[in-house]
Amino acid sequence: MDRLDCDRMFIAVIETGSFAAAALRLNTSSGQASKLVARLEQDLGVRLLNRTTRALAPTEVGRSYYQRIRGILDDLETLDDEVRARSTTPRGQLRLTAPLTFGTMQLVPALNDFAVRYPLIALDVRFTDRMVNLVDEGFDAAIRAGRVDDSSLIGRKLAAMGTMVVASDAYLAAHGTPAHPQALRDHLCIQDSNFRDPGLWRFVEGGQDFTVPVAGRLRYSNAEACLNAAEMGLGLANVPDFVCAKALAKGRVRRVLRAFEPSPGGIWAIYPPGRHLAAKVRVLVDFLADRFRGGAIWMQE
Repeated sequence: MDRLDCDRMFIAVIETGSFAAAALRLNTSSGQASKLVARLEQDLGVRLLNRTTRALAPTEVGRSYYQRIRGILDDLETLDDEVRARSTTPRGQLRLTAPLTFGTMQLVPALNDFAVRYPLIALDVRFTDRMVNLVDEGFDAAIRAGRVDDSSLIGRKLAAMGTMVVASDAYLAAHGTPAHPQALRDHLCIQDSNFRDPGLWRFVEGGQDFTVPVAGRLRYSNAEACLNAAEMGLGLANVPDFVCAKALAKGRVRRVLRAFEPSPGGIWAIYPPGRHLAAKVRVLVDFLADRFRGGAIWMQE
């Protein structure tokens, strides 16, 4: 067993809280994870973890060892990245996280083309709407939609992304077309629980942001589901433009309140601060920036 493998597994156990989760992160078995940590403890001659049937917790010396060895391995990884960056052929595993809907609708085709162009890069992509901690969970980069509030993150805007209120012709014929956002109080609004406050929709008038409380019978944690309900005439939906672009083009829904839409947010590629940008991450970011060309290309197709 390589000592570095033991150290990496110990770090993963501390950060994930279990042998099973650490094994999943490092693509091995729980039994192997336990053996690697046990070998590390044997080499050091100390107990690093207190083990019970219900939980794992680092000992005092285990916490101290984790803090030191994590920094050492980060430095070693940075050194590896710097050396690999000199290669004309980027390579290695690249762990990426991205929002579920944008990932499956727009990112997957781009990543598949990227995989063809860079055959020595192995992609491990996790789609989730959860806000992932890149450093703690071992990701090289993330794609995020909307506004990036964490100023400590380093990143690049790949594309503009707006939101818009849409409804079917059938719904508008039955309930009328709202002429102003305040009229939404009298309409059925399909809410997306991924919004920070699903019951408040944002708009702009005269350069000033404002919100309107909305209500309805349906709330989904997925923008595609909200759009589908709108297409069926069940209410108005406030969805990202990349979700509704095809439905608009095919006439399944109509865009309303366009004059009051908030300024577009963006699709961002971000990576942890304080680290050298590895060649594999750099080429991915460059590839996606070229692919999306800084604009909402899904609205132009």
